[in-house]
Amino acid sequence: MGLLTGKTALITGAARGIGKAIALKFASEGANVAFTDLVIDENGQATEAEIAAFGVKAKGYASNAADFAQTEEVVKQVKEEFGSIDILVNNAGITKDGLMLRMSEQQWDAVIAVNLKSAFNFIHACVPIMMRQKGGSIINMASVVGVHGNAGQANYAASKAGLIALAKSVAQEMGPKGIRANAIAPGFIETAMTAALSDEIREEWKKKIPLRRGGQTEDIANTALYLASDLSSYVSGQVIQVDGGMNM
Repeated sequence: MGLLTGKTALITGAARGIGKAIALKFASEGANVAFTDLVIDENGQATEAEIAAFGVKAKGYASNAADFAQTEEVVKQVKEEFGSIDILVNNAGITKDGLMLRMSEQQWDAVIAVNLKSAFNFIHACVPIMMRQKGGSIINMASVVGVHGNAGQANYAASKAGLIALAKSVAQEMGPKGIRANAIAPGFIETAMTAALSDEIREEWKKKIPLRRGGQTEDIANTALYLASDLSSYVSGQVIQVDGGMNM
């Protein structure tokens, strides 16, 4: 028996990267996994197959997480096809970096919509289901930037700080219904996005980290597993920074 056997997890933006790592970790512990991405292309289909290889039910849904109506429809489909939604991971996110004086309205609006509004959309749609089930775990994928800010990322930092406050607020509202909400704040994680940075920038990052290395997507997935499972049954409204000690 895995830690999540018999549970259904819905993960947004999970065709690749951190979201995919979480999906595979959950599946390895027995969870059925529904995931969304803007399009379910070859990457999404491959992810679906990798999840299903654990002997669980898996399905990818093409959906714009920032679209309220699309989210309502996707959540309805997941509930019909999987029977329950026990875990929600709000992982969908983008960056459109720029200094405040040069940041366009479009850069601001796009990041807030995809990173923050999408979480509202999915929580709004999933909470009634979790209430009827008398329990559930909601995990918002924030960032250390949402805790401490970062020059050139005002939009991204604001969206991630919003995800933290959203988790805390939902934890307070939904606690009496047995629903927990928490946030994970990753630091410098080795992904395709960070791999595109120059060696010089990467080395500067590592100097700021007491463990002197970047994290792995597995580190985030392990933390998500803890928050999704009954191991954290008395943990709600918290932010766990997974950053190698970079921001204490």
